[in-house]
Amino acid sequence: MHDAFLQGQGNPNLSSILVGARGTGKTVCLSCICKDAEETGWIAVSSSAIPGLLEDVYEQTIIAGRDILHSPVRTRITSVSAGPLSASWETQPRAEGNWRTRMGDLIAQLNDKGFGLLITVDEVDASLDEMVVLASVYQLFVREQRKVALVMAGLPSNVDALVSNKSVSFLRRAQRHRLGLIDKPDVYDAVRRTIESSGKLIEDDALATCVNAIDGFPYMLQLVGYRCWQAAGDKTTIGAEEARRGIAAAKSDFEEHVIASTYRELSRGDIRFVEAMLPDPGESRLAEVASRMGVSSSYASKYRGRLCAAGVIEGVARGIVRFSIPGFREYVVRQAGLE
Repeated sequence: MHDAFLQGQGNPNLSSILVGARGTGKTVCLSCICKDAEETGWIAVSSSAIPGLLEDVYEQTIIAGRDILHSPVRTRITSVSAGPLSASWETQPRAEGNWRTRMGDLIAQLNDKGFGLLITVDEVDASLDEMVVLASVYQLFVREQRKVALVMAGLPSNVDALVSNKSVSFLRRAQRHRLGLIDKPDVYDAVRRTIESSGKLIEDDALATCVNAIDGFPYMLQLVGYRCWQAAGDKTTIGAEEARRGIAAAKSDFEEHVIASTYRELSRGDIRFVEAMLPDPGESRLAEVASRMGVSSSYASKYRGRLCAAGVIEGVARGIVRFSIPGFREYVVRQAGLE
């Protein structure tokens, strides 16, 4: 994204969608993108796909650009008196117009001063009419060669639903960035640097234990690092015991905030599919999962697609899948009463 902000109009990454399951770091990435944009001469505004989205983007733009934009109100002199000299006036709001014209005016003012506008939207929701309006009007701003960018983030299934809307077909050409697991060497480096930057140290064995517990999942990285640091208290070094307590607390947080909420959204057919994966210690063959469900492979493929879209499982090779959320298998085992 950094190069996109420097280059400006024409860079395809200015229209991007971050796609990932819960806990893959979408919101954190949006925050980092906003910071990068602001450091390269852009105004950045953030919102979520909730009712009032359009007005929130408009108001946040006024706030973020308050030192650049004209006053949103104008004054009119109503009378003048010459003895003693005095005048009276009234303040009138600018003509409202529709959302496109009002936003277009703000963007034009920013562009005239050399600033671009970045709009980020978290948790995209295709069922929200305002989400579709935002995307449609943004396309018009791009066609008008405004210096503007739109970066959205959402669950795979919600993103697929949004780009399927005929009104915003241009989003199919937006750059999709899939967020997944972090490589183990990067996890080692991130945990160590984060802890050391906070004024503590971590023993090598404790660090290895933390990295294994994180299992490459971005949200677990955040939770384990914080909880281990918290468990150390006044100690300057995180050892095996502090790592054990921190990991236990992090797993509890992760189960509550990610695993349980994801499981609750599964249909009965989805649950049958993941339960049919449990006999396999690692990867599962679709044909064997279908056999355990008592259905055809083509029928089971429908649920495979749904679960991949939700980020619960991932395809490893043709006809082979595995769980993609750390701890999800164990949670399903408990829910199925198979402990």
